[in-house]
Amino acid sequence: MFKFEELDVWQEAVGYSDEIYRTTATFPADERFGLTQQLRRSAVSIAANIAEGSSRSSSTDFARFVEIAYGSLMETVSHLAIASRQGFVSDEAYKSLYDHAEQIGRMLSSFRQTLRS
Repeated sequence: MFKFEELDVWQEAVGYSDEIYRTTATFPADERFGLTQQLRRSAVSIAANIAEGSSRSSSTDFARFVEIAYGSLMETVSHLAIASRQGFVSDEAYKSLYDHAEQIGRMLSSFRQTLRS
């Protein structure tokens, strides 16, 4: 097992990607290469940046990748807002995904602080 796989924040990010994939599976077919792809890519990027950062030789470098993961999370939230406004995501699903994003955001911020200490 790789060290990043033990991180709670990485596990949450992977679970969030799963939720995004399930949600976008119901999007209209003509969005397959638009918002569907954008949402999936940004969500996957959260966990990917945590994993990539874990390979860096310093905590400062790792913290930078955690910042990038946070940016990907914000991108995902923005895409979700647009998807919601377009009627692709129910209010209930949007709230659930938004709340989960807030949780991951707090975890990323805390983890970044720990790495910088």
